[in-house]
Amino acid sequence: MISNINVFSLRFAYFLFLILFSCSFQNKETSNHSSKGSGAAAVSYSISLKEIASGLEAPVGLTYADDGTGRLFVIEQTGTIRIIRNGQLLDAPFLNISDRLDGLGNGYSEKGLLGLAFHPDYPTNGKFYVYYSAPTSAKGMDHKSVIAEYTASSNVDKAGLDERIILEIQEPESNHNGGQLCFGPDGYLYIGVGDGGSAGDKHGSIGNGQNINTLLGKILRIDINTTSGYTNPPDNPFVNKNGNDEIFAVGLRNPWRFSFDRKTGELFCADVGQNEYEEVDIIEKGKNYGWRIMEATHCYNPSTNCNTSGLTLPIDEYDHSIGISIIGGFVYRGAETEDMNGRYIFGDWNGKIFMLLQPAGSKNWERRSMTIKNASDDLHINSFGEDANGNLYVLAQNSIGVKKAGKVYQIVFE
Repeated sequence: MISNINVFSLRFAYFLFLILFSCSFQNKETSNHSSKGSGAAAVSYSISLKEIASGLEAPVGLTYADDGTGRLFVIEQTGTIRIIRNGQLLDAPFLNISDRLDGLGNGYSEKGLLGLAFHPDYPTNGKFYVYYSAPTSAKGMDHKSVIAEYTASSNVDKAGLDERIILEIQEPESNHNGGQLCFGPDGYLYIGVGDGGSAGDKHGSIGNGQNINTLLGKILRIDINTTSGYTNPPDNPFVNKNGNDEIFAVGLRNPWRFSFDRKTGELFCADVGQNEYEEVDIIEKGKNYGWRIMEATHCYNPSTNCNTSGLTLPIDEYDHSIGISIIGGFVYRGAETEDMNGRYIFGDWNGKIFMLLQPAGSKNWERRSMTIKNASDDLHINSFGEDANGNLYVLAQNSIGVKKAGKVYQIVFE
């Protein structure tokens, strides 16, 4: 199964596998599912997937260094970063830290190498950052999430192995690890952290997502431009107040991929739901996105009459008749297809790809299903990626497990 993002815990992985392979589903549909109350019209949108690379082990992320080389960097969950140069997957990895990971096994796992972000000044300083799951000796903890800095070597296709630890977060369970790293327009590093795992965020009296004294279940924002560790931006919402200074936003369950709109600077985030609903949020400083009080726009704990005051609702949600586990994507700002400009492209682990659009003058977002013309019934989407020109990519594999071969596809809008 796809790594890191499945809404269900490990005990459901095999069950989901059977469901998905027993259905002829998803990406061939032409019906459109509107956001709640949007009244979206039934309009068909088509794409095709152009294979760029194959033979990857659980590809869970793709990004670029913005250094003029056009290279794509692919995160393999098993601990390596691979380079695609001029359409060719290089044999030698850019970075291999598989020996630093907590054990993954050969089946379903939400641990591993999960995130990669290049410093905005990478062409001059060679710095980049990774998010991975490492063993821990802390009592009662399953592992720790590590955010670390590495530096390129004199060989542009091979990074140095010297590591500077930026941040470590103890994880009580094996799942809901988040893993997204992204530099914002403000130059700060944004970090997506899950709620600590298990089911229902049963951590303390209010859960980790609502606890402002833990980094779990949050979007963090830090300044890594220091000689050691990091500092916190002075305008983070809990600086000089009760709560952790690193926190930018609270109330997340398992944010699996977020990205900034290149034009507007808005931060779009997909948050994986519990048992019923998946959601897309626009993340803003100091906002509370509801988990575990709410799952999307629905009361979760308590299941009825929950107090929604002070909570920010998602711009889109869908239930599990449509998908299983949401995969965050990107607002399209490429030059190839003007009609798609400004539309948020995202998907679900079950192989569906969606688009969100906001009609002129409206505050609501409308969701459309996108027909994949060359769809495969065993396409399971792990992540999306973007290159320097704004082209979008799908990272996928055809079965459960971190050792299974995966592929990278470029999205071609019809």
